[in-house]
Amino acid sequence: MRVIFAGTPEFARVALERLYAAGFEIPLVLTQPDRPAGRGMKLQASLVKQWAETAHIAVAQPRSLRLDGKFPDDAASAREAIMAARADVMVVAAYGLILPQWVLGAPRLGCLNIHASLLPRWRGAAPIHRAIEAGDAETGITIMQMDAGLDTGDMLLVDKLPIAADDTTASLHDRLAALGGRLIVEALELAACGGLRATPQPAEGVTYAHKIEKHEAMTDWTQSAAVLERRIRAFNPFPGAAGVLAGQTLKFWRAEILAGAARPADAEAGLVLAAGTEGIDIATVDGVLRVSRLQKAGGKALDAADFLRGFDIQPGMVFSQAPADQQE
Repeated sequence: MRVIFAGTPEFARVALERLYAAGFEIPLVLTQPDRPAGRGMKLQASLVKQWAETAHIAVAQPRSLRLDGKFPDDAASAREAIMAARADVMVVAAYGLILPQWVLGAPRLGCLNIHASLLPRWRGAAPIHRAIEAGDAETGITIMQMDAGLDTGDMLLVDKLPIAADDTTASLHDRLAALGGRLIVEALELAACGGLRATPQPAEGVTYAHKIEKHEAMTDWTQSAAVLERRIRAFNPFPGAAGVLAGQTLKFWRAEILAGAARPADAEAGLVLAAGTEGIDIATVDGVLRVSRLQKAGGKALDAADFLRGFDIQPGMVFSQAPADQQE
């Protein structure tokens, strides 16, 4: 079976490597154009491109696949490469470009997507983040037959994973990436012998995982301790949950709810109740959240004991609701 692969980040790289190791012929890889990254803002290839080049697989990086769009020359060149590949199927994983109908219909078996949720829950761009943020007990991978809608195609294979109480987006991402790589190999092996069966998505239970925006990182201390703890895990590693104290923006990387902790009745949301080696205890609308790993701008993420050696936090200080650049 000849497979075109379309993907960009680490989640996709894992699947590409698994397909290659399983012996599928991969004549072409599509990935996003190189982007500026790092302190020097030098152009950097995607992880998928880097891996494809080590395996000597041809790579195309169109800015768009719409023949009538802003970059018609890119789309025309990509179309030539896709048609020349004579693929049986295209596998798509976190690619980042919309696939027009001519792409969806180009391979004999169409395009299969590796989606990191149990569809129809969490259609859209950020299913891993949103599942943790919402407090879901489980998630998984859906191999989906792509159509013109947003993650609306028929389900081909589904497998579940529990979400652990301490899972971050980073840790859950890695487990889902491994599961996605295994499941897409299984799906293509079934497709090769005609054993892949499609199931329409249920009409009930549709939710959308909207893209994570940087402004969401700012912690709203008037929310419950449970919501804030989940958001800290959901926004690790991006964009990082944050709060402002003494005019400086601090990022929070680990926190826990202090069950049964005494919260003064008159404590305002964001009030520092205690600061010690175990963490910084902060009042929320309904309880106390202990932040035990923090980072200041330009610094490294540190456990509370080390962080407090270089940043003075005292009981009675109050975390602001606004970003530091909006402070008077």
